[in-house]
Amino acid sequence: MKYNYWNRLIRPSTRAFIKEAWHTQDYSLFDWLHGYVYARWPYFYIGIGTGEHRLARPLGRLFGLFQRSKNGHKPGENKPQAVARGSDRVTFADTYHGKVVPLESAKRLITVREDIKLTNLEQIIPYARARDIVLQNPDHIVVLECPCRASRPNPCSPLNVCLIVGEPFASFVAEHHTARSRWITQAEAVEILEAEHERGHVHHAFFKDAMLDRYYAICNCCACCCGAMQAWRNGIPMLASSGYVSRVDEQACIGCGTCAEYCQFGALSIADGLAVVDVEHCMGCGVCASKCVEEAISLVREPGKGAPLEIQQLMMN
Repeated sequence: MKYNYWNRLIRPSTRAFIKEAWHTQDYSLFDWLHGYVYARWPYFYIGIGTGEHRLARPLGRLFGLFQRSKNGHKPGENKPQAVARGSDRVTFADTYHGKVVPLESAKRLITVREDIKLTNLEQIIPYARARDIVLQNPDHIVVLECPCRASRPNPCSPLNVCLIVGEPFASFVAEHHTARSRWITQAEAVEILEAEHERGHVHHAFFKDAMLDRYYAICNCCACCCGAMQAWRNGIPMLASSGYVSRVDEQACIGCGTCAEYCQFGALSIADGLAVVDVEHCMGCGVCASKCVEEAISLVREPGKGAPLEIQQLMMN
């Protein structure tokens, strides 16, 4: 009787999330509560993170104090002091971050047709936590209204561009956000990626410690709305480069400025009639290359930017 009562009280997707969390190594009760809050109330959570919610300031301070305590800081202690006494500090970006992926890589990532488990991807996902790709039912995809866009007073459109991939995440979001999400096929997910790319927006494969320390979504967003890009501009390294950078063919470039207009990372400018790439700021998203009518821009591998997230190659290896 008691078992049936709890089964009726707790939704199936929540039970699945609990079950998967139970089998996830080093995943604490706090991690699960954090993940539940994040997935259950993402608009509130992201609104706090982007600073748009009215409670952002007081809750932001509280969260900062908790993070310092959780990461080995004593009250009033700064980062150098914590490091000096040997504390293992994990930054916010280590727990919640995205990997920039060009369009074709994003399409391959969204069309995986078998369960996979890829761990210890530190060369590709250069963070201390949340760097595994564990896909269960990868064809289970839900499109969700983007919490970053929804938190903004004048958001870009459309809103329904966030792709939640695999279980237990897709079912959890679908079951708890019926008015703001819907199930889609892999083909429909590819259409969303292509449409967002056409708008000049960037694809990020997102990882989060509270989401079972793994990949769970592809965000398709813009510099004016995206919380991760906002954090990146403010010096918080929440985004990792794709592993590529843009290269300009000076013989083909006509200096029209279209690439600079579309660059979401401010990495392109026009000087002496030619496009110039700021390699440090270039994240290798490939938007500029797709917008150049002269085909004067291409993506090239840059070892200093890390390894690309190429899911098929990882699966073969």
